[in-house]
Amino acid sequence: MTTDDTLWDLEERFWTQGSDSARHATAKGAVFVLPYPAGILQGDALWREKDVAQRWRSVEMSERYLSRQNDIAVLAYRVSAERSDQPIYEALCTSTYLNDDGKWLRLAHQQTPVVDPREG
Repeated sequence: MTTDDTLWDLEERFWTQGSDSARHATAKGAVFVLPYPAGILQGDALWREKDVAQRWRSVEMSERYLSRQNDIAVLAYRVSAERSDQPIYEALCTSTYLNDDGKWLRLAHQQTPVVDPREG
């Protein structure tokens, strides 16, 4: 598996495997920017917020971009995620990873929900 494949696999597991998996792959002091009402979260607050790393039944990541410089990688993509009894969630996302002694850890994650302004 290439480094790029490893990073995309980590990102997909962030969505599908729940908070224990996400915590294991997230750097101490990481910062997440999530839609209202969660907002900006850092450190232990990440794991107290119910919207962080909830398990999704399925995710599709499209419009994928990856930029890697030495030990830093940034992933940008559009996600379409599905959970039981909820409408499909669509967002533009970025995640930043650091290669810490051979292990990729998420330093930051951001989600911007996709909303058609014509529907507003």
